[in-house]
Amino acid sequence: MSTKENITTTIELDRLELLVIVDNETDTLSSVDEGIPQIPEAARHAARIPPSRHHEGHACTTVFDHLCCACHGFSVLVTGTHGARQHTMLFDVGPYADVWLANAERLGVDLAAIEVVFLSHWHWDHSGGFPAVIAAISAAREAAGVAAPVVVDLHPDRPDQRGVLLPSGTMIMLPEEPDFAALEAAGGRIARHAEAHALCDGFFYASGTIDRVTAYETGLAGHHSFHGDTATADPLIMDERFVAARVRGRGVTVLSACSHAGIVNACLGARNAFPETPVDVVLGGYHLAGKVMEERIDDTVRDLEALVQPRIVAPGHCTGWRAKSALATAFAPGRFAASVVGSAFDLRAP
Repeated sequence: MSTKENITTTIELDRLELLVIVDNETDTLSSVDEGIPQIPEAARHAARIPPSRHHEGHACTTVFDHLCCACHGFSVLVTGTHGARQHTMLFDVGPYADVWLANAERLGVDLAAIEVVFLSHWHWDHSGGFPAVIAAISAAREAAGVAAPVVVDLHPDRPDQRGVLLPSGTMIMLPEEPDFAALEAAGGRIARHAEAHALCDGFFYASGTIDRVTAYETGLAGHHSFHGDTATADPLIMDERFVAARVRGRGVTVLSACSHAGIVNACLGARNAFPETPVDVVLGGYHLAGKVMEERIDDTVRDLEALVQPRIVAPGHCTGWRAKSALATAFAPGRFAASVVGSAFDLRAP
């Protein structure tokens, strides 16, 4: 399918729910600005967990034993609703299956409802938990009597391992990537896609290669990819993909796990895929942490404000505190919502 053909099958949703299962930070106490449809972790727990006791007519609900654990990684559960239909997919898993599974249990996630597990790019802090998480989802679907296997959506260009060469001369390595055979053995049906395509009967849109438009978003400095014993300089990480979804009356939401292509480039790609549609929430890692990457903060904030004009920026994972501070200065109050583990966004059509 061409991009245009895919877009005609991408449905304008009535509701989009985003639940952050893995992220670098936890913060359930900070207030949420008026008008931002973000639900803090503790508030979400309080709404779904039965009271443990009552006091003078007040329901008393124990929530702090359900708080999620943060770690360096990213994973979002995505649920779309259109009329009576609903579809659920998982965007990345994070590095540790035990963290993902424990957080999913704390958050009350129905594993059997997950139809697609999508990998944004081959980096272990997004893919490391894949085999065990896919096995758990597969087991849950089988136990629930769901015949269709979970689809595992991957870019076909898989490196064996990746790392970053530091100015000191040391290359810091990510662990080896899970291979296709291991993911299939875990019970997933592998779908390899390098081009843009629809997900979950057109509820969600998966990008193909992200066009590099801006002059300053030049990839990850020092990044290398290994195939066997051969390492190749690979700053652009061209296998990276974003996921987008439209909500009627709100616009297109962009999920960008690490933004090695640049968060502005990813957003411009979503706008190109959905012309004349405003950008709603931009959730994920903006990868503006690290000395070289931090030089891009001012340009990124400027272009997000002037070119992308999102309703809400929701930076997390690898964005870094300096960039988050700059984004909060530009977009808060009312348009900034930090991505933290356990929090949710509930985007509904007016």
